Amino acid sequence: MTETFVYLEEGTFQQGIGSGLTLVDFYADWCGPCRMLTPVLEEVGKELDGKATIAKIDIDKAQAIASSFQVTSIPTLVLFKDGKEVGRLVGLRDKDTIKEFVLASENG
Repeated sequence: MTETFVYLEEGTFQQGIGSGLTLVDFYADWCGPCRMLTPVLEEVGKELDGKATIAKIDIDKAQAIASSFQVTSIPTLVLFKDGKEVGRLVGLRDKDTIKEFVLASENG
């Protein structure tokens, strides 16, 4: 079984979002809604297999990146296309909302 998520850090972030569609989950281990979002993102990742990468970045370990993208509340999902931000969702969302959000950007 392949890993559902790519875990990014400050040193790997730019490379991780550099090509294609990447949905980055800005999260923290202590955040309850973030933990609730993880199984939802696992399902989204399986359904979008090959269309988008699902990545996670811990804001406590990557404060500079969280700050540079003005992530002020978590969970925040930021969608990147070829390294550029194309949209974001803040807060706990359901699978269909996240999937439609990603697919709309793929086609847009």
